[in-house]
Amino acid sequence: MQRSSFSDMHCSVARTLDIIGEWWTLLILRDVFYGVRRFEAFRSHLGISRKVLTNRLQRLTAEGILKKVAYQDNPLRHEYRLTEKGRDLFPVLLSLMKWGDRWQTRGEDIPVVFVHRDCGHKTMPQLVCSHCKGELNARNMRPTPGPGASEKELEELRRISVNPKLFKDNS
Repeated sequence: MQRSSFSDMHCSVARTLDIIGEWWTLLILRDVFYGVRRFEAFRSHLGISRKVLTNRLQRLTAEGILKKVAYQDNPLRHEYRLTEKGRDLFPVLLSLMKWGDRWQTRGEDIPVVFVHRDCGHKTMPQLVCSHCKGELNARNMRPTPGPGASEKELEELRRISVNPKLFKDNS
């Protein structure tokens, strides 16, 4: 079943999900960050079908998130490496892991812990303000129009920013 594309939506979250929002894609990216690079290694570790893996790797390559690098000539074989665009997804995966560690484990069964190479300490991702370095969270942020917002979007964001109760409650 083909899902709808979000590529035409004027929303950075929607456009990003259009590329990486499918669960196999995120698991492939997780494995690349762990050091997996070869097709058969992905298949073996993830238990993913050849067709699905081929499609996801082609999409990630076409989007410039991964690049194919030959590692063998006869027969020609490639491995997949992150591009700068791909490496920029690392904080996204770390944030997903942090949420999963908090809400989907019992504390003692956290599967992976990251160590910061610069200082040698275990670390957890933390979002901080680029200006004051204060922690960012849902309670201390508010949306404001960006330079790419249309007049209609500007008006809606102004309305929501002034009166946050205008967000529709879907509970």
